[in-house]
Amino acid sequence: MLNLKILTQALGDLEEDQVIEMLKEFADTSPSETEALEAVAACQAGMAIVGELFEQGEYFVGDLIYAGELLTDAINVLKPALGGGASVAIGTILLGTVHGDLHDIGKNIFKSMSEAAGFEVVDLGIDVEVDTFVRKAQEIKPQIIGMSGVLTLAIDSMKDTVVALKAAGVDAKVIIGGNPVTKESAVFVGADAFTTNAAEGVKICQGLV
Repeated sequence: MLNLKILTQALGDLEEDQVIEMLKEFADTSPSETEALEAVAACQAGMAIVGELFEQGEYFVGDLIYAGELLTDAINVLKPALGGGASVAIGTILLGTVHGDLHDIGKNIFKSMSEAAGFEVVDLGIDVEVDTFVRKAQEIKPQIIGMSGVLTLAIDSMKDTVVALKAAGVDAKVIIGGNPVTKESAVFVGADAFTTNAAEGVKICQGLV
């Protein structure tokens, strides 16, 4: 029987071998979808521990990236019991680093953590033009559009993108993230939410759907 508390702590401690071994043994017992979803929730709780330790300065950016990848691997082990994973998608996020900015570490951490939390993420990459965001949003109709930026000029690009999305009639929640992002800049941009922390960003997105 899978001990969910031990699984949560193992993921929080970034014990990759222990996490994957526990889940493989669990998967071999042909668990029901409900049981598999409980295991996913336990893994996500472990991710919350990682986020807290990062905020406390005990973990660093590399640990966050590693945790996101570990969580993705964990979900992949469970996918056969989750109906191939299709039933776990809780929403679609259209993601990209805005025009004029080439940074992607924060975006990539957020992407892997969002996928592990059950979102389908369509990543447009870096230096994404306003028109590219609009066209793709009209095509895939995401529930959430995530814009990332590290440079101060990214704020203006985010605003331009939000204005264009609204003019095009795109009805999606917008979350912005990155170092220069503040409550004031979120208001300026016209975003629904903002974050400077990938783990927090995933929680916000879960609340938006």
